[in-house]
Amino acid sequence: MGTGSRNEAGRRVGELAAATGLTVRTLHYYGEIGLLVASARSDAGHRLYADADVERLYRICLLRRLGLPLGEIGRALDDPEWSLRAAMSVHLRDLERRLDATAKLRGRLTQLVGSMGTTDGPLTDDLLEVLEEMTMLDTTVQRRISILVYSDLEAAYEYLVRVFGLGPGELTRDDDGRVVHGELQAGDGVVWLHPESPDFGLLSPRSLGGSTASMAVMVDDVDAHFRHASEQGITIDYPPVDQPYGYREYSARDSEGGLWSFMKPLD
Repeated sequence: MGTGSRNEAGRRVGELAAATGLTVRTLHYYGEIGLLVASARSDAGHRLYADADVERLYRICLLRRLGLPLGEIGRALDDPEWSLRAAMSVHLRDLERRLDATAKLRGRLTQLVGSMGTTDGPLTDDLLEVLEEMTMLDTTVQRRISILVYSDLEAAYEYLVRVFGLGPGELTRDDDGRVVHGELQAGDGVVWLHPESPDFGLLSPRSLGGSTASMAVMVDDVDAHFRHASEQGITIDYPPVDQPYGYREYSARDSEGGLWSFMKPLD
């Protein structure tokens, strides 16, 4: 989001995505929920984002770094006391804090690495200081990854892409060709698929005989998504319904009995 030459009509969604590192799908979703609506449209119907839209997106990204849910961000953006200068000052202070913490940690590690040439290794107190400085550096939540456990990762991966419409990602196989890790895109989030691991108490809903958690995914059209899933013959917990908490949603089971909800905010 630099200050170079600007298109007088505004920036298209692809330009904004390339400049910010966000996906086009994420920007479309922000528009659908009213969080970031393009100020204009081109003659061909493409979204055009004005300077005020870019400023709003900067505010959104700042608040996302704080871990606020999108609904709370929408309310915060309407605060008349908010100012771009104040937000950038907070951002600058946060960057300076992280730089200071990084420099301090680098100095500590350099000192310890140098001392290890003459001793058996760093003392416990030294390691505790390093851990403390690492904690100071990593106090900001940067990314959210959902991890789901399945007994058959490859079958679950295929099911979630074909039936629920999740974006295909990486599949990692071991030397025997067995899938041991999977990644899927779900809007602005990422879903990892993890194999069962009894040593860590990780069991799929199929093996457990029940589901201890559920996944909720925002979609463009709940009813269209429901029709597609129904055509695949999946198990439906309940069809699309307007919920009193402000969403239209339906719930269904995945290939191993995991509970999924697909929803969209009511207008």
